[in-house]
Amino acid sequence: MRETPEELKELQALLDASLARSTSHLRSIISAERTLTADQLTGVLTGMCTLALSTVTAKGEPRISAVDGHFLHGKWHFGTARGAAKARHLAARPAASAAHLRGEELGVFTHGTVEILNPEDGPPAADWPDLLAYLKDFYGGDAFDWEKEVVYYRLHPHWMTVYAAAE
Repeated sequence: MRETPEELKELQALLDASLARSTSHLRSIISAERTLTADQLTGVLTGMCTLALSTVTAKGEPRISAVDGHFLHGKWHFGTARGAAKARHLAARPAASAAHLRGEELGVFTHGTVEILNPEDGPPAADWPDLLAYLKDFYGGDAFDWEKEVVYYRLHPHWMTVYAAAE
């Protein structure tokens, strides 16, 4: 868990607000007994979590693919090849949805807008050096050319909800 108390508070407020404004159908599935608190969620989402990432083409057609997701500071972080279709989609239309599923036990669903953390033609995000150190430690520092081959994103959620099977 890498979240500060303030980040946990913000994440909990997002989770609560998202569920409150969800449909009655969703709220009938995700009850107080079938969700996680921000503190619990950050304890579960450690390391790499495969995400199903949804982007939109120029024609408005949805596209879905998988990315390595890292839940850090209450937000999803993920990367892809700079030449990937999803990178072109996100550069033109930064809205994205992501889902992390673990069988029927856990589902984390997020809608938001991405921020490019290491743009090719501009300065990186202020926290990029810390994130890069985390990623190099996780994947190995010489896995690939971190500056030229891969673009990393942070998904700023405006809606997020969690389904967790009752124990």
